[in-house]
Formats: sequence, structure tokens, C-alpha cells
Amino acid sequence: MAKLEDRIAQGRGDAPADLVLRGGAVFDLVTGAMIPGDVAICGDTIVGVGAEYEGRQVIDVAGLTLVPGFIDTHLHIESSLVTPLEFDRCVTPRGVTTAICDPHEIANVMGLDGIRYFQEASAHTLMDIRVQLSSCVPSTDMETAGAEIGAEDLREVMGHPSGIGLAEVMNYPGVIHRDPGMMAKLRLFEGGHMDGHCPQLSGRDLNAYCAAGIRTEHEATTVEEAREKLQRGMRVLIREGSVSKDLEALAPLLSDITAPYMCLCTDDRNPLDIAEEGHLDHMIRRLIARGASPLAAYRAASLSGAEAFGLRDRGLIAPGRRADIVAVGSLEDCDARLVLCAGRVADEAAFGTRSGVAPVGRRSVMAPRVRAEDFRHGGNRAETDVIGILEGRILTEHLREEIAPEDGDKRPDAGRDLVRIAVVERHGKNGNIATGFVRGFGLRAGAIASTVCHDHHNIACVGMDYGDMAVAVNRMAEIEGGFVVVEGGRVLAELPLPVAGLMSLAPFEEVRARLVDLRAAAKSLGVTLHEPFLQLAFLALPVIPALKITDRGLVDVTRFELIG
Repeated sequence: MAKLEDRIAQGRGDAPADLVLRGGAVFDLVTGAMIPGDVAICGDTIVGVGAEYEGRQVIDVAGLTLVPGFIDTHLHIESSLVTPLEFDRCVTPRGVTTAICDPHEIANVMGLDGIRYFQEASAHTLMDIRVQLSSCVPSTDMETAGAEIGAEDLREVMGHPSGIGLAEVMNYPGVIHRDPGMMAKLRLFEGGHMDGHCPQLSGRDLNAYCAAGIRTEHEATTVEEAREKLQRGMRVLIREGSVSKDLEALAPLLSDITAPYMCLCTDDRNPLDIAEEGHLDHMIRRLIARGASPLAAYRAASLSGAEAFGLRDRGLIAPGRRADIVAVGSLEDCDARLVLCAGRVADEAAFGTRSGVAPVGRRSVMAPRVRAEDFRHGGNRAETDVIGILEGRILTEHLREEIAPEDGDKRPDAGRDLVRIAVVERHGKNGNIATGFVRGFGLRAGAIASTVCHDHHNIACVGMDYGDMAVAVNRMAEIEGGFVVVEGGRVLAELPLPVAGLMSLAPFEEVRARLVDLRAAAKSLGVTLHEPFLQLAFLALPVIPALKITDRGLVDVTRFELIG
């Protein structure tokens, strides 16, 4: 930060500003007014608005509207499938200047080393990456993860400059029933910031959860649920990811009255969707098109997030605030023409000056080789539990279908869209393989496998042919994790993700191109889902109702217990 005396002198006009944005108008998120005049910047700090300034460097923004940089209030950068530095290059030009991330995907593979990787990366990015400390590694005791992080482990990584507090507390039963391990983590962060995650929690259970001091929630999926959580003092984060799409449902609740208590987040969004639609900029456009005022949409995208997470230095274009600024052609289009992060222009030259961070988690896929017969699914009763996909949501249905066993195996049935799903433990701990059925893929042949498998990141595989499933799962160790589509024993498309089986070392443009090929390959097998790979990943997350599967078997999430 520039010297105090320099900031005051440049704000008063006694000395030329380091940088002046000239000719635009500032959208004030407090009053809703447009403020004409220059914006003066000293180092990384805004020092003047609404007046004329001289500057050592002047950028012409005539005809543009200046808004504060956007804050993604909850995301897992790993789900972008690229490293933190590539994520920075991918989304910062769209106006995202702060990302509040939970690295629990890589932490579930690598433990504290995964968190330290993100902490180190945060010092090298143009955007400000804030690294929350993962609260649930593993998310439950009904899965096999690569690591386990307790309260004393978290103490080791506290105090880093990128930190804010405790990341999403997914084990809401552990909170409301006072699990000792969960209580130790909450006590460690008591009085500080703690993120929430409590889908469909209501009434006294919600009161108990909030009484723990948890203040944010990104899992609300209906207006009624979100309104109750707002009334309990929670900040509701409207989420629009590649799979979890809640904007349409929650948009009616966003108004000038509620906007100070509602924020925006993506949670999990891949480069293909970012390229095709956008990131937070996409959400802002959609909200305004759905009837939200520009004031409400831009407040939720910046000022509300800054205040919810205690980032008092940003969220407004005003003297003394961090110079995170987006110049747009129009508020409705949210078309970023210029982006500043802490006073630095986010262009290719700036991205090229960043130093790298060594990749971690190589060769982390240690699953045993599998055979076709490993994917048989036994059982004497015809009545069978089936995971029902709800496209665009990570909630699932708990269905029951009559599937008669033949020769000791319940076979997939393309005619009824009953597809085999399996989870194979890949951390080298026990070699578990669990099988079940899922409806909603539309798969007619072949198999799809992935090591992006929330949150334990074992290998998830769906298929109609057991031999193809074996080829897909065995391919994972060969490419160090990733996505694979197989038919007839042949790999149709794949994307290696060698960083912990979660992130590519390639530029985001290459990742995007490979995702296009993967989607086409999946469609050729009959898949009807828009985003089959991340949808598959969430079928293994045992903290989201109603029916899920881990390497230990099917999980009835409403009862928080394994089935059979």
C-alpha cells in the first residue's frame, strides 16, 4: 500500500495521482447515483472520485460506467479444472477481482498440503484469492477420503494473509447434535467468520445451526428457504454453477431491500460454461433481465459480499477503498471493457508477469485395477434404491424401482434409463467398490468416469457396459485422474487432470476445447444432461439430500446413514 501522506496528497490534488480514469461515471452502490468525474488512484487505493485530477498515467474511459470489482463469495477453484493462476486469467477479465474459495476438494485428496498450495498461489494471482480453511475433510464418516483434517490441523494453517475464517460447515448434523470434533472446529473460529452449508434445514434445527455463529448460506434453493434463512440473520448467497443453478429460483427475492444481505457465488463452474455464458457477469445480466434493479444486482455482486465477509477495504468506488474497478459499456450488459485489481490493469501483460507455483498431487490416483465383473450389483429383492437426477440441481430424488436379479446381478436397463453407477476408492486405502443405479443420464452404451467426485474424489463411473466401465476406471491411473468417455473398449475422449486428479496443467482454452469433445462423446452415448461430468461428481456427495453413493455404498442423506 502507498504511503499515507501520498494517498492524502493525491486525493487532495496536491500531487498527480499515480493513475487517473477519465471520462466515465461511477455507479454509487450506496445511493444509486451516477457520479461524474475522474477516479484517482494512488498505488492500490482509490483516493478521489467526483472531481478532476491530473495523473502520471491516464486511461480514457469516456462513455463507460465504473462499478466495483465483483466478489465471488463461495467457490471451489478446483471445479474450474484449472490451476489458481489459470483461473485468474480466465475470470478476472470478466470483472471478478475477489474470489473467496474453499480448497476442500484438494484438501480431501492431500490434506494440509492442498490448503498450503492454495495459500501459496494466492500470493501470485492478480485477483485477490481468499482461502477459507476447510471444515469438513472428509465431509462425513460415510466415505473414504485421502486425508482427515481436525481442529488441531487447522490451527497449523491459520493466520495466513489470505485467510478469512472457516469454510462451509457441511456437517450440519454434527453441529446441531454437538459432535465433539465439529465443536472443536467451531470453537477454534468462534467470534470469527464461519461459512454455512445447510440444505433444507429449517425451524429449530436452523436456529441451532445459526446459534453456532454460522453466518452465510449458499445451499438455499427456494424463495421460502432463502427467506427463512435471511430472517435468521444469515447472508444468502445466490448460486449459479455448472450444475447447481439456483438463480432463477431465488431471483424474485433479490430487491433493493434484501440486496445488502444477499451475495453472488458460483460454487462450481467449469471453463466451458464460463466461455459460453460468463461468470458473475453472467449472473448480473440474468438478474437484471429477470427484473432486479441494477442497484440490487451490483450490490449483491460486490458491496454485499465485502460486508458479509468483513472485507472493509472494497465493494465501493470511494476514497480509501481498494482499487478494484470494472468499466462496463452498460449496466444491463455487464460487458467488462477494463478491469483493475488493486490498481493494476488486468491484461495479458499483467498475467504474464506473475511467477508460477509448483504443481502438487501428481500420481495421486492409486486405485487398484478393476475387472468387468467388479461392477455387478447383487441383491435378492427386486425392489431397488435408485438415485434420481434433478438436472440443474445437486439435490437428488430417492427412487425405488423393481429390478429383478439375473444370475446374481441386477443389470442396467437402457429402456428404463437405469444406469449402473459405481464409486471406486482411489487413495490407496482399502480398494472399496460400491455399485448402484442412477436415472437421468439417458446413457445407452459405453461408460463415463471421473476423479472429480465430491468431496472425497474417488473415481465415479456410470455405464451400460461393465467392460467399458473397467477400461474407463483403469484409465484414470494412467492419466493421473480426469474425465474419460469409453465405448467398445476404446477411449473416445479424455481430459487429464494431473494436479490431485482435479486440475489440468494446460491453459483454460485447451481445457475448454477438450470439454467440448467430452460433451460430444457423452452425447454420442445417449447422454441427455447438459453437464454430465460435474453432475456425476455430485452424485457422490453425501451431505446433499436425498440419495447419494460413496465407496462405502448408497447413502440416505435425509437419515444420514448408509443403506445396507
